[in-house]
Amino acid sequence: MRLQCEVEVISRLLPTCGLRGRGRGTRALLSLGRPPGRARGGGGGVYLMVCTARDRVGARYKVQENIERFFTRFVEEGKATVRLREPAVDVCLSKANASNLKNFLSAVRLAHQGTDIGALPLSALVPAKTSEVEKPKTKMIITSRRDYPLTKNFPYSLEHLQASYCKLARIDMRVLCLKKLRKLDLSHNHIKQLPATIGDLICLQELNLHDNHLESFSGALCNSTLQKSLQFLDLSQNKIKALPIQFCQLRELINLKLDDNELIRLPFKIGQLDHLRFLSAARNKLPFLPSDFRKLCLENLDLFGNPFEQPNPLVPNIQLKIPLTLLECAARVTINYRIPYGCHLLPSHLCEDLEVAKTCQCGSACLSSFIQITVTMNLHHVAHTVVLVDNMGGTEAAIICYFCSLDCYSQFLDRYLQSNG
Repeated sequence: MRLQCEVEVISRLLPTCGLRGRGRGTRALLSLGRPPGRARGGGGGVYLMVCTARDRVGARYKVQENIERFFTRFVEEGKATVRLREPAVDVCLSKANASNLKNFLSAVRLAHQGTDIGALPLSALVPAKTSEVEKPKTKMIITSRRDYPLTKNFPYSLEHLQASYCKLARIDMRVLCLKKLRKLDLSHNHIKQLPATIGDLICLQELNLHDNHLESFSGALCNSTLQKSLQFLDLSQNKIKALPIQFCQLRELINLKLDDNELIRLPFKIGQLDHLRFLSAARNKLPFLPSDFRKLCLENLDLFGNPFEQPNPLVPNIQLKIPLTLLECAARVTINYRIPYGCHLLPSHLCEDLEVAKTCQCGSACLSSFIQITVTMNLHHVAHTVVLVDNMGGTEAAIICYFCSLDCYSQFLDRYLQSNG
């Protein structure tokens, strides 16, 4: 049986000499087995061998009745310590696969207890290969098509992968198997569509898709494990016209780049991105901002080069239905009184309607019966640093407002006319 992990062998005699271990493990291969040519018999012939890059031949330690104690409190984190009697050393294991570590320790315990060799999963005690003890590769940068690996897999241990200027038309399925990936940079390619399985990269924190041919961003990705991990997303310089309603489920986002697309609107519930601090959506086709935009709290905002319309609160878009329909009344009550709902209680299309309900200036909800206007908002209300929205030095943009009734709209209109005297 073999186990790849980081190992530090610490002599318990060091403190008596006024010394201490360096406190840092080395990549190693642990083997539990019998030396070549040793006769079959009890567990006495079983050794624990530790091979490192500096010592691929390995150091051997007798196992049977030679283990003083196992320290397994943090085994679920891939850590454990085996304390030997002779020599007086502690073999400290870390960064191991938790399941493999448990199995390995079980086998070592059986060998220590003298279990018959035939019942033990032993390996040949032979020198380790260089590939087995070298430090796993965690970063790979590819900046040309000729350097892109076609015949061999990516190292399973990669945490940062950049594959730019490779003319990729789709995301390589081998990339989707890199479960430790934290940063994925596929900028400057020809990718048109994102597979839903990219949401299976449970550790992914940064995704850069700058300068591709994307026309959409899948709602399935927004409902995947990316909800809990993704912090940086660059979709700039693509051909995206709109983002899905579910986009605002990516609530861990801190930095979002949407520049140089064809966006005609931002996500309706963008205010739900309460961790968002950096937003750029310059050079799109935004005529106005969604009402939820007011809820953002940004450090930097760039909306330069969008054709924001000139607001006119005196020309409302009236969608009121009087009397209110039963559906409208039920929806308003459900949201205003925060009554729990879900697909197990309501049809999915009703749940989707409730998710995109509008909010009146009075705080009440409205579904399909409302009055809509656009007003001017100074972007400094939501961002500390604002890039000018036009060449005239402006920092104001049009934003939508909703009203649930004529009464609410009339009160707003009175205040607006008085302030503009």
